[in-house]
Amino acid sequence: MKKGIAAALIAAGLCMGVAGAGVSAADEIEVSIWDSNQKDGLQKIADEWSETSGVKVNVNVVTWDSYWTLLSSGAQGGDMPDVFWMHSNTAQMYMENNLLLNLDDYIAADDKIDLNNYYDGVVKLYNSNGSQYALPKDHDTIALLYNEALFKKYGVDTPTDDWSWDDVYKAAAAITEAGAADGVYGYAVNTSNNQDGWYNLIYDYGGEVITEDHKGTTIGSDEAKAGMEMLRNILTVSVPQTIVAETGTDSLFQSNQVAMITQGSWMVNAFYTAEGAADYKWALLPYGDANGNGQCDEGERYSSYNGLGWAASANVEDPDTAYSLISYFCSKEGQLRQAELGVTMAAYIGASDAFANAFEGLDLTPFTRIEEEGKLFFRPYTRNTTVWEDALQQSGAFLDAWLNPEDPAVMAAACDNAQAIIENAIANE
Repeated sequence: MKKGIAAALIAAGLCMGVAGAGVSAADEIEVSIWDSNQKDGLQKIADEWSETSGVKVNVNVVTWDSYWTLLSSGAQGGDMPDVFWMHSNTAQMYMENNLLLNLDDYIAADDKIDLNNYYDGVVKLYNSNGSQYALPKDHDTIALLYNEALFKKYGVDTPTDDWSWDDVYKAAAAITEAGAADGVYGYAVNTSNNQDGWYNLIYDYGGEVITEDHKGTTIGSDEAKAGMEMLRNILTVSVPQTIVAETGTDSLFQSNQVAMITQGSWMVNAFYTAEGAADYKWALLPYGDANGNGQCDEGERYSSYNGLGWAASANVEDPDTAYSLISYFCSKEGQLRQAELGVTMAAYIGASDAFANAFEGLDLTPFTRIEEEGKLFFRPYTRNTTVWEDALQQSGAFLDAWLNPEDPAVMAAACDNAQAIIENAIANE
């Protein structure tokens, strides 16, 4: 999420009781999302709902940056889409300004929706002052993606369930050295995407980006520094960040220039349909050997998870119909369909195994097994997440460490600076 939505809402002076007409017609609903990989599956589910409701649904894909511009401008003018996704970066601001339809009465009267059936972190995310403003759409976990052909070409053993981050470092170093003449690297780190990358190492080694009460951080602790030191080591044998910034880790991987990256379950379909998909394999996210005993102890293997929410505009013309669609998306039936169609993992507990079986010939159990063989932490957020998230990517924080991984002192200083940045941001929320 790029910065700007919270600032735009504040600058616009949006407060409780925003006026404006809704956009929904009685026989048609406009749905906005940002991920083209999910469009076909969601449209199919929506069409199934349309068969009984008689209401047509148009699922529209808007690019990530444009999506938030669309919602921000719509919020200012009172003309938001009917039904749309909410994200952890922005939910608090939208809920606090009464821009989303309050779902409490609908949920109370809906025998298909019991919030106890969903991942608790996703439910809580979309609750403000005791009221629910979005229903959980999905949840996601992270896994290690590797190119089996490149490992074979350079004579390096492929990842196993027993791999630690140190094993990742050693394999990356070996492939980077052996593949130097071909311009091949063992690993690529997407430092701008914290959820599928460096956040996980901080928790593996005992730190917290944001404490569970959302009022503090331990990112400057010795534990967090140990995780970031591991990341620093990996960066020294990975694609330089100047190249990553230009090309992106996904493109580097798909062009056979990189042997390993981490990615979220929301990206499975993109790699499954890629040209080199036959060589792509998923492995359990490595653990952080914080105790130094060469085995995965409890609390050393974490995966972040996030979850989108289905929400409706507070000013939607036909709130009953909008909620009916949301309820269908989030019902057990709709969640199973979402998983079976390979759209993404479910927010409904126990419905995600269908997702792991949705892609023929591909083992996706690393995304589901992490929940049993490791621990999940909800993607860190506060009231104004983007304020400190964006600041951490600047010079004076982690940018210096990303660009200068050879110097351990730079990474340690970045962690100390990050501690102050987050604490100051929370104090000003």
